Amino acid sequence: MNIPNILTAIRFCLVGVFIYVFYNPAIENNLKWGVIIFLVAGITDVLDGYIARKYDMITKWGKLMDPLADKLMLIVVLISLYTVDIVPLIVVIIVLGKELLMVLGAIFLYKNRDTVVQSNFVGKAASAAFYVAIIALVFELPYAYYLLGIAVFLTLFALVQYGIINLSNHNTNV
Repeated sequence: MNIPNILTAIRFCLVGVFIYVFYNPAIENNLKWGVIIFLVAGITDVLDGYIARKYDMITKWGKLMDPLADKLMLIVVLISLYTVDIVPLIVVIIVLGKELLMVLGAIFLYKNRDTVVQSNFVGKAASAAFYVAIIALVFELPYAYYLLGIAVFLTLFALVQYGIINLSNHNTNV
């Protein structure tokens, strides 16, 4: 267990902290505090990736668990925002469907080809767009729903790109 993996483990724990804060009416401004926890999770994601690459601390565990922690946090946040009528159900369905396909595809590639799917620019841009959109939605900034639409588009684009990159390059190995 190295520092990047510890940061990933902390991010898993922050999912529970987010849920506790978001749904706790005794906490004043719980919705906004929940978003701050979401941002802290995002910062740990950036830090663990930076440290892992800079100090050559990349592990198979980290490659698998880091995106899982991110997906879990995003899905929990989107579902939570749906329960308070901030995010439309269709967004939750699209993101859940995309993430389910990504996880199934990653499992297939890992088991059948010993390949770990790497994140790429479009996937990172989609994640960043969701962070911006969620902040804009919670703080009721102008154009928040347009930003959410951009995030959804980017996540779908990332799915198509991951599929093209990871499946078409290995057709002969199936």
